[in-house]
Amino acid sequence: MYAIIETGGKQIKVEEGQTIYVEKLEATDGESVKFDKVLVVGGDETKVGAPYVEGASVEASVEKTDRAKKITVFKYKPKKNYKRKQGHRQPYTKLTVNKING
Repeated sequence: MYAIIETGGKQIKVEEGQTIYVEKLEATDGESVKFDKVLVVGGDETKVGAPYVEGASVEASVEKTDRAKKITVFKYKPKKNYKRKQGHRQPYTKLTVNKING
């Protein structure tokens, strides 16, 4: 059984027992999180929502909240003495999907 959920402005396909990385959620480690914005629930019979499937939800537990590896953003214009260097670390939440209700 699988489901497609919406979180952090993105759509993610999940299955039970799967580990996923999503945009940072306001939840502590070990806490349970419930996603109600389920777009599709698949398996023996597929349910497609318009836009969401009624009564469907996905339960997951938070493993950790951290920040991704640092990326370097470098802007440069030749012959104009313009250079800008900036670093960025995107925060994320690591989840394990426990149950798909639908």
